[in-house]
Amino acid sequence: MSPRFRNLVFSVLRRPKLAAALLKIGFNLYPAIRRSGCRVKTISADVREIIVELPLNWKTRNLNGSLFGGSMFAATDPFYMSMLYFNLGDDYVVWDKGGTIRFKRPALSTLTVQFKLDDTELTEIHQLLAITPEITRTYPLQLINHNGDICAEVERIVYIAHKSAYEQKQSERKQQKQLESARSNLNDPVQ
Repeated sequence: MSPRFRNLVFSVLRRPKLAAALLKIGFNLYPAIRRSGCRVKTISADVREIIVELPLNWKTRNLNGSLFGGSMFAATDPFYMSMLYFNLGDDYVVWDKGGTIRFKRPALSTLTVQFKLDDTELTEIHQLLAITPEITRTYPLQLINHNGDICAEVERIVYIAHKSAYEQKQSERKQQKQLESARSNLNDPVQ
């Protein structure tokens, strides 16, 4: 993220209700989220709870008449990463690292998924990052239909690091690649 955009984001974050409203609009306008078919319904003022709905319609329906599995997985993609980014602040780097999905039953109606961070989780993250410069966290999710049935279970894996440690790691990787490139150039015969 560019420094100007970060400054804008953090100045807006000083006004929680405005931040949540703008974030909801931003998520719903973002092309990757729009194309998945999901819509952000609510975002709490502290950006610690997000509710997303995935309707069954012509864009999300598969050949069997149920929701595409890819749409279900996409509906869970950026939210924990974004929530952690906004709650931890600019001194941290947060990336989606991976995820898995297990389908439980066909999704024949609109699904809802709830993302939630509590004070305990944020405290634990800070405690772990005081010990080590980088961690991964796994967040379980359930996509639930209007009857309360679980149609899919998803686990999202998120990488979190101190920005300085992350930048140092990136710098070391770059230096390692340059060293390997120089070595391979020395080993190649000159033509």
